[in-house]
Amino acid sequence: MSNPIAGVRLLKVAAVTMGAVLPGVALAADGILIGPVPFDFVLFALTLLGVALFHDHTLKVAVTGLLVIVAYKLGFTGFKHGDGFGGLGMHFAHEWVTLANLFLLLTGFALLARHFEKTRVPVVLPAILPDDWKGGFVMLIMVFVISSFLDNIAAALIGGAMAHQIFRGRVHVGYLAGIVAASNAGGSGSVVGDTTTTMMWIAGVAPADVLHAYVAAIVALVVCGIPAAIIQQRYSPIIKHVHQRTHIDWLRTGIVGGILAAAIIANVLANVSFPGLADAVPVIGIAVWLVLLLTSGLRRPDWEIMPETIKGTIFLLSLVGCASLMPVERLPLASWQSAFGLGFVSAVFDNIPLTALALRQGGYDWGVLAYAVGFGGSMLWFGSSAGVALASQFPQARSVGAWLRHGWYVALAYVVGFAVMMAVVGWHPHAPHKAAAPAVAGAQH
Repeated sequence: MSNPIAGVRLLKVAAVTMGAVLPGVALAADGILIGPVPFDFVLFALTLLGVALFHDHTLKVAVTGLLVIVAYKLGFTGFKHGDGFGGLGMHFAHEWVTLANLFLLLTGFALLARHFEKTRVPVVLPAILPDDWKGGFVMLIMVFVISSFLDNIAAALIGGAMAHQIFRGRVHVGYLAGIVAASNAGGSGSVVGDTTTTMMWIAGVAPADVLHAYVAAIVALVVCGIPAAIIQQRYSPIIKHVHQRTHIDWLRTGIVGGILAAAIIANVLANVSFPGLADAVPVIGIAVWLVLLLTSGLRRPDWEIMPETIKGTIFLLSLVGCASLMPVERLPLASWQSAFGLGFVSAVFDNIPLTALALRQGGYDWGVLAYAVGFGGSMLWFGSSAGVALASQFPQARSVGAWLRHGWYVALAYVVGFAVMMAVVGWHPHAPHKAAAPAVAGAQH
């Protein structure tokens, strides 16, 4: 395949040179191989390593990684739907609904979270929450419940808004990890609570077939939620007394409720009443923004947060784009062991293509897989859209080292939750899903 771009030609020359002087490097018909590993994965791994090491420059690292991977595929391997710029265009034509939904939801729910904070509801929460570590744990339960019927992005951002108020703006990284874990756990057993389960629903998986993910999710919430709440209470105790003169902005509260209702209704209509609509149009994101714009004359959205929010959104879209370009055509044979491993993979590799491949391959226990790829992303801040969204509110969360050091119990919770689910429910695989292949393009992350 020829390409006029000078940078691509340089890559080809470099590849030939590496193949000549380095053992284990080969220039094959389908690209560069480092031993048995395609060079695409090496580039993606370097991108993720850069995100982990340079947490003050995550956007630059992610965008650069995406551009390098695109240049490599233009010069060497082509794309799933063809070579050159035509193949690149076809690839993103298949991905645009997913990417558009992600953009609209991440930006829209950021404005929603700021609306919610300005309702003053978080200020009065301490009146109903225990005034010790149990208050922080109850708040994580609230995030879990919100995510079960809404969306893990919105649940995490609402949780962040509540935490900002009841802890006077001093939120520990370990507690932020707990919020992300609670939002991902709450969505794992609901077909409207997480991207992966919504994708399964679109593909024809019955809602009851993912419900038993809650066996693991509830256990995981307890295992990680209690230490997260204790750490937060030691770092910045919950406010003990509500301000007596605080008045809730009921009009703004109604706007928040309207946005949430629009997201839920759009999700249900797109996947039940009009099957296939979510494959063609970013329905949920459009619904959220429609209500935001229609109500902007009643209460002005906090547009000032958009520049930082858009940066975080582009960062996530870049990682999702990188993951979608990887030459992964199938997963290991379906088993509880492979599902367990996918949980760890989802912490660094976007769970949208993982779930798409699993649906195409079939033979999984969908509840087990939903918990694995849903909750597993909580182990790193960029492992799920909920984590990326929350990191836009709290930049201190963007340190992988701090996340692992202070949120170690999230990984422990994943393992314990999975073990309990295997002991209580077991592994009950379903037959391969014939409807999976065309059905995954329209889900939100």
